[in-house]
Amino acid sequence: MRRTRRLQFGPLVFLILCVYASASTLATFNAPGAGTGAGQGTVPVSMNQNAVIAGFYLDGNSTYHGFVRSPNGVISTGNIPGAGSGTGQGTLPYSINGTGAIAGYYIDSNSVNHGFLRSSAGSVATFDAPGAGTGAFEGTFAVNINAGSTVGGYFSDGNFVFHGFVRANGTITPFDVPGAGTGSFQGTFTGSGDCLNTAGTLVGESADSNSVSHAFLRTSDGTITSYDVPGAGTGKNQGTGATGINDSGVIAGNYIDSNGVNHGYVRDSSGNVTEFDVAGAGTGSGEGTFPENINASGAVIGQYLDASGVAHGFQRTPAGVITTGDVPGAGTRAGEGTIPSNNNAGGQINGTYIDSGAVSHGFLLTP
Repeated sequence: MRRTRRLQFGPLVFLILCVYASASTLATFNAPGAGTGAGQGTVPVSMNQNAVIAGFYLDGNSTYHGFVRSPNGVISTGNIPGAGSGTGQGTLPYSINGTGAIAGYYIDSNSVNHGFLRSSAGSVATFDAPGAGTGAFEGTFAVNINAGSTVGGYFSDGNFVFHGFVRANGTITPFDVPGAGTGSFQGTFTGSGDCLNTAGTLVGESADSNSVSHAFLRTSDGTITSYDVPGAGTGKNQGTGATGINDSGVIAGNYIDSNGVNHGYVRDSSGNVTEFDVAGAGTGSGEGTFPENINASGAVIGQYLDASGVAHGFQRTPAGVITTGDVPGAGTRAGEGTIPSNNNAGGQINGTYIDSGAVSHGFLLTP
């Protein structure tokens, strides 16, 4: 279930016409220096209400670098000091707020992860959560930032057990969801990108001692509530996750049933859950519906995997109307397609499409 975004729309023109009518525009883009080999390219991860997009790209050596794209299409790139330059190392921005401050993490030359906060003025603070491991692939993953520049994320300790954290005014507070497992690759995981709202409520999932996932929300005072969606499986690598929360406290997420199939849901601030599936989503293990984000009005965007493993985009309105589509140029084989990642208050949608060569590219759809 771990839904930290690292890395699918029949024609996006259809989506544009059906959802936004003729006024919609689609822009595709690549960060300067992005590689053109399989598994490389440009991956937008987060977008604010001003349509400033943050993300990362992988170069020809599969090293990560950060980028920011302005509303008029200008792309700036950069790296956090201390980021490694080898394959699988580098800088990964994961969340941007309304002022342009960015949270993310970087991977050093020893493949250890460290958090960072980059202000809108460009100053950078790096940090490690107390108890974070210092071995390869361990460390701190900062993956959310809210309007007040509070940062949320998770960290791996020296035994690959995961824990959540919140960083506010420079103070880091670790936390564990009650019932979270203490074995390797178990514990507490936050969602990423848009899983920390203005009130400071953070959402994600915990993996228990049987590696079953349970969604949680943690309020700013530290109160943690866990929940499971009816129909979620109770076997290993099944259960419930959360992938977004808006300022009204409405949560979007997915659950995996006992057959390994993914389904979407929306949970309102009173705890009422509405489950949904996108028509055309596959019904085999690993297939199905994957919500990625929910905006201020309650519109949900995400991807669905069909029976061939091809990803397609969808948008679900607060009234439950679902429209699907594909970005022109997106590949049509397993592992290819379109992955919407964010929708802002203005209804703009950004994300990644993967072409027939398994190269990633960014897109922005504006109503």
